[in-house]
Amino acid sequence: MRSKQVSIMAAMLVTISAAFTMVSIAPKAPASSASVQAKALQHAPMRRAGTKPLVENGTVDSYNWSGFAVIGTAFTEAKGSWVVPAVDCVKSSNAWASFWVGIDGYSSSTVEQTGTGVWCNRRTPVYYAWYEFYPAGTQEISSMTITPGDIISAEIKYASSEFTATITDTTTGATFTTTQAVSGAARTSAEWIAESPEAVTGILNLADFSVAQFGNDYTSIAGTNAATDAAFSGPISKFGTKVERITQEDFTDYVEATPSALSTDGSSFTSKWVEYN
Repeated sequence: MRSKQVSIMAAMLVTISAAFTMVSIAPKAPASSASVQAKALQHAPMRRAGTKPLVENGTVDSYNWSGFAVIGTAFTEAKGSWVVPAVDCVKSSNAWASFWVGIDGYSSSTVEQTGTGVWCNRRTPVYYAWYEFYPAGTQEISSMTITPGDIISAEIKYASSEFTATITDTTTGATFTTTQAVSGAARTSAEWIAESPEAVTGILNLADFSVAQFGNDYTSIAGTNAATDAAFSGPISKFGTKVERITQEDFTDYVEATPSALSTDGSSFTSKWVEYN
């Protein structure tokens, strides 16, 4: 895969700005693999692309997100589900990918979110669960063990001036919940996203996740990939003209991940990793 202009080697993450929260990710790789060092990641608001990609299939172009967002006012809930995709680290060594549901970030400066992620430690994939209340840094959920093929259910709720993030691995039964206040949260969007997270040096290389599957069609979880704001409550399609389909591209205008159209249930979709050279 062609490296982004902002790509960095994984070793560079060891020394980074104190402005980022340190995240220690315990690997699930064989004992012979190198341990993952403490690293600083963030799952930032959408970085809108400045130019159209060479090939596109969405309504919005981004440097770090692919998937769907809905826009509105006073969001109080976003629910999502996905199947943890297996990552090919031979094709994409020293790369990252994250999959999540959240509120905010489409056109605002905070993101309240929880999801799963994977780091290609050279050619060894390391899977983990996390949450983040951006601009605070990513926090690994060390009590959860994530494996490709696991079915994840997650949600963000807002009540009494606080956000509650809950993530459940329905395959293993493990679950985690945390509640925090987030200063300046606009509550103007909800999202279902595959992402390249970022470090202080920029957006990281996107790991080859092949296809990420979101929604009831793939997880058999009812009422998923849905949101509630001041005007609407229901699956993604319920928001009509306020639905945004997001294609991820790199800084050389090549597509990196493309979302499918919504399926007939109005909530399910896939995001496909694109190998372009």
